[in-house]
Amino acid sequence: MIRHPDDVGGPLRELRERRAAARLGGGQVRIDKQHDAGKLTARERLDLLLDENSFHELGMFVTHRSSDFGLDKQRFLGDGVVTGYGTINGRLVYAYSQDFTVMGGSLGRAHADKIVALQDMALKNGAPIIGLNDSGGARIQEGVVSLGGYADIFLRNVQASGVVPQLSCIMGPCAGGAVYSPAITDFVIMVKDTSYMFVTGPEVVKTVTHEDVTFEELGGAGVHNRKSGVAHFAADSEGEAIAILRQLLSYLPQNNMVDAPLQPTQDDPLRQDAALDTIVPPAPELPYDMRDVIRRVVDDGAFLEVHATFAPNILVGFARMNGRTVGLVAQQPKILAGVLDNDASIKAARFVRFCDCFNVPLITFEDVPGFMPGTVQEHGGIIRNGAKLLYAYAEATVPKITVITRKAYGGAYDVMSSKHLRGDINYAWPTAEIAVMGPDGAVNIIFRRELAEAEDPVARKAELVADYRAKFANPYVAASWGYVDDIIEPRETRQRIISALEMLQNKRDTNPPKKHGNIPL
Repeated sequence: MIRHPDDVGGPLRELRERRAAARLGGGQVRIDKQHDAGKLTARERLDLLLDENSFHELGMFVTHRSSDFGLDKQRFLGDGVVTGYGTINGRLVYAYSQDFTVMGGSLGRAHADKIVALQDMALKNGAPIIGLNDSGGARIQEGVVSLGGYADIFLRNVQASGVVPQLSCIMGPCAGGAVYSPAITDFVIMVKDTSYMFVTGPEVVKTVTHEDVTFEELGGAGVHNRKSGVAHFAADSEGEAIAILRQLLSYLPQNNMVDAPLQPTQDDPLRQDAALDTIVPPAPELPYDMRDVIRRVVDDGAFLEVHATFAPNILVGFARMNGRTVGLVAQQPKILAGVLDNDASIKAARFVRFCDCFNVPLITFEDVPGFMPGTVQEHGGIIRNGAKLLYAYAEATVPKITVITRKAYGGAYDVMSSKHLRGDINYAWPTAEIAVMGPDGAVNIIFRRELAEAEDPVARKAELVADYRAKFANPYVAASWGYVDDIIEPRETRQRIISALEMLQNKRDTNPPKKHGNIPL
């Protein structure tokens, strides 16, 4: 006798009922409340993130084992986090999504164990791990075991660093010790108005420092994208945040042993762009937008900028050159003339080190007048922070190609992937000015006495500046020393970079054997 599919026995019926209960999380009332707050549920987020029907859940029936403070009456299947694996554009990823409908997404021992198991699996199998964070923090009722759970997660974040890409998306509160897991991961995405990160909340801040501050002012997406640099992207909605995650992953390799996937393009690798020949203004003090340079050089004009609103005087992000992923670092002459300050140095150093971890070639577009002067910068550690960027470039063993478009002055010339830091191919445009400092400042120092004694100091200075510019503020002296490999027409930049990348695709370079270096943190 063949039974009807719906006429199931007790064990199968129980399984289906338990699965249905697990999928409800904290119940329909709390799901409705989550939606009313403009937020998706943990499972809805995973459905958006992963390829259709690719998610395989793990640990659905896990519950906490605590009984203090009434927890024995609050057992939910899954214990407030949905974990599992699936694919994004056909590539394996591991993902966990905290469920705010279950005890505010708070992290207890069982909750942590599920995340830890997923992290271990990602490390063993060499695939990215994505965390969708929406949690009130440590589960107070469980005491120190919840803190131990956080530390177990932190340890694996550190172990996975530089081995598999780790991405965090903040989709609600992320407070206290919980913030340190996203902080260790490679990229953090926040959602405007509904996500927050802080070590101590507004009430504690008011008690200790007497500051009145809102959740948004203390740790909202705007603050962490513009001021602190904790977050790399700010999305207007959860859907946009997940779209950014998927786009970002398309540029990244699965792990540190493989290259990022090739993406076919119809953009001709030999394409030239005559507009680049005149993009640098004739007057050295006039700005231009380096994004225009980047978009005219990379495949299809597509540039995924990272940290777009933090330290905007330097640009970092991902693009493709003839289908290959590259990491771009570039001064932005429109903002503070592209000067290197504390935040810009830190931002670029972190990005350079990420690219080096994951075999992503580095393309540097340089137009730097130097390091930012002043007591604020000096007292803020510009020596230490500038050294971070120098260290990152010097340490990097991936292919490194530099294009000097205009200014390359002083120590900043050295720092920005110069030949002296193992730059592989260094090009200069004819508009490049490579010198210890700008002509005006150099003349003021070298000819200080002569200018003081001159009958017409203004006219004499103009002569001296013109002479200095002719002798030093050009790319030819550097090229004569071999510090620049070639001086190229701007219009041919794309084809020259692509050719260099192809030549360098089998590059092998190493650093001296060591446990690890001591970067000036």
